[in-house]
Amino acid sequence: MIISQLSIAPVGKGTSVSKYVKLVIETLEKENVKFETNAMATVIETDDLDTLFSVVQKAHNAVVKAGAERVITELKIDDRKDKNATTESKLGAL
Repeated sequence: MIISQLSIAPVGKGTSVSKYVKLVIETLEKENVKFETNAMATVIETDDLDTLFSVVQKAHNAVVKAGAERVITELKIDDRKDKNATTESKLGAL
């Protein structure tokens, strides 16, 4: 299982980015992947990297299509091979 943290920010579009965050959430919902949003980023679970990269590309492109001329996309990936980790199992280990 791949657990990742995604942050997509349009640059030069004012201080509120909620319009763009909503677009990213809508994109993730259409892609049928498990995700959670928080105040700073979105955590996504996928079975493989190909799925993750495809979803991230679609989310990034949705923000561009909405009018952002510059977009900063940050992606952090936890690709654990020694056991099947999920967001629940990571939080349960605390």
